[in-house]
Amino acid sequence: MSTAGTIDRPLTHDPKKQAPMKAATSEPAGSATTDFTTTGANTSRQNRTREMQLIPEALARAHMHERLREAEAQRPVERLLAARRMQRRAERASMRARRALAIAVMQ
Repeated sequence: MSTAGTIDRPLTHDPKKQAPMKAATSEPAGSATTDFTTTGANTSRQNRTREMQLIPEALARAHMHERLREAEAQRPVERLLAARRMQRRAERASMRARRALAIAVMQ
């Protein structure tokens, strides 16, 4: 019994060996998309050059350089904040010393 394949059970899974789809008579002409070949998809898959393979690595390198630049820009700010903190600490120590001296002189 040789029956033609159905959509669920085609005779072959190779698209090149399957019969082309015929336009349904119930649809108006031009409503469906036109037939297309898969050669474009095959060629685009083979168009992966070494440069394209290295894009994620280049992105990671650029991201790392950006983080290093941000860290370099942050260092002077952190030094300035530390200097201000030490200055306030020194001023408080100076005030304590003056107060202790004043108390010692008064007695």
